[in-house]
Amino acid sequence: MKYSIPLAMILLAAVNAHGAIHTEWVQYRHGETLLEGYLAYDDAVKGPRPGVLVVHEWMGLEDYAMKRAEQLAGMGYVAFALDMYGKGVRAKTPEEAAKLSGIYKGDRPLMRARAQAGLDELRKQPLVDPSRIAAIGYCFGGTTVLELARSGAPVAGVVSFHGGLGTPEPADAKNIKGKVLVLHGADDPHVPSAEVAAFQDEMRKAAVDWQMIYYGGAVHSFTNPGSGTDASTGVAYNEKADKRSWEAMKAFFKELF
Repeated sequence: MKYSIPLAMILLAAVNAHGAIHTEWVQYRHGETLLEGYLAYDDAVKGPRPGVLVVHEWMGLEDYAMKRAEQLAGMGYVAFALDMYGKGVRAKTPEEAAKLSGIYKGDRPLMRARAQAGLDELRKQPLVDPSRIAAIGYCFGGTTVLELARSGAPVAGVVSFHGGLGTPEPADAKNIKGKVLVLHGADDPHVPSAEVAAFQDEMRKAAVDWQMIYYGGAVHSFTNPGSGTDASTGVAYNEKADKRSWEAMKAFFKELF
């Protein structure tokens, strides 16, 4: 997957400003399923630090989530891009992605448990302060981190980038322990206005500490340069929304940590 110059420059600057970014593949399990996530951290930073769980889009753990983990590592976090589907399982087409992601969308307990397995792996990393962990996710991953929060997982906060907001169990919002930030394309056709309204009502009823930021002109997958630039398709990169949403996440993390 190709990345735009702005993202590449940001990643290069992050590496140059700090020590070498250490990356490695980490195998772990959820029940009988072998998973393989991607760990990244700045080996020049000393001592325990906050951890950030990164949940991939519907195609599976690919370069995009890995590069975001590296970018977070350059900011001083230990980042772990988890694997929702299983070691080596990647969608080759949107149809395959819909089938794979649909397994978890249709079984929210499984989605929560698989995400929890990744969180557990991050929490036990020796450089991670387990009391300071957040989770971020993109599209399918955004839906996943919201479900992780609804499960009552011990995270300080979650950030959904252009993720689905609906859940079959809205009453579970009462279990949310941390803060919630939703970064949403104002023109995203894949998240109907009724779903947005239901999510906001869910958060209010559960008295969650939540925020939602809309980006005008942005559609689905607005942070991913690999999404193309034709907003009329409903899926497109938006450089301004990408940069603004990342800055919003950084401010959110500053508040959390």
